[in-house]
Amino acid sequence: MRIIAIANQKGGVGKTTTAVNLAASLAAEEQRTLLLDIDPQGNATSALGVAREATPAAYDLLMGGAKVAEVVRPTPAPGLDLVPAGDRLIGAEVELALSPHREARLKDALSIGVEEYAYVLIDCPPSLGLLTVNALAAAHSVLIPLQCEYYALEGLARIMEAITLCRMSLNPGLQVEGIVLTMYDMRLNICEQVEQEVRRHFPHAVLRTVIPRNVRLSEAPSFGKPVLLYDSRSSGAESYLRLAKEIIDGATQSPR
Repeated sequence: MRIIAIANQKGGVGKTTTAVNLAASLAAEEQRTLLLDIDPQGNATSALGVAREATPAAYDLLMGGAKVAEVVRPTPAPGLDLVPAGDRLIGAEVELALSPHREARLKDALSIGVEEYAYVLIDCPPSLGLLTVNALAAAHSVLIPLQCEYYALEGLARIMEAITLCRMSLNPGLQVEGIVLTMYDMRLNICEQVEQEVRRHFPHAVLRTVIPRNVRLSEAPSFGKPVLLYDSRSSGAESYLRLAKEIIDGATQSPR
């Protein structure tokens, strides 16, 4: 069983899109998967057709009121289960700040009850607050979605620094699963420039698979489905299937 936090403190980089569609693609590869939504916005929850106000939910798991088996919900994707965000997660940052052992609440919660899964993916908030810190403390590795634009490069340095700090104080074994380039548009020079720059600085961390801009990826959440169930032949669905296979194979070094 491998726990992967999907994190980037910058919003709008395709983090939740990656969490939902990678989870569904891993499940399609016969890897039973659990997606844990700890983003108070609850976009991963609604993208899989589960009501945002669902209870019990991730809040109950974090604050010690429920076990994994009590908060898990089935999804439209076979082999993929979900721990929904829930409305009460909005106040969790404040409550965690006042709680003992606050950085390891999620790690403790996931210590039992997830053995049946091959992968546990954690969709983090677009920040480096206590919810993301909990995910980094609980995870074996971090997958970093990176939008192909200039400002994304500045945000990458911050998440890398956060991973380093987490290794030093909370989770010495934390690894970088990889950097996945998202929203790639071959018509734009900036996308190619960002790709070259990131691959030059992180030659062994950037994954081969690149996620293109794709209308189907944007449409699928409104139907409560991952893109694999919405349009399996779309470039978005095919890209996330390739990403899932790359994650499973552990291949991170070959150029695209």
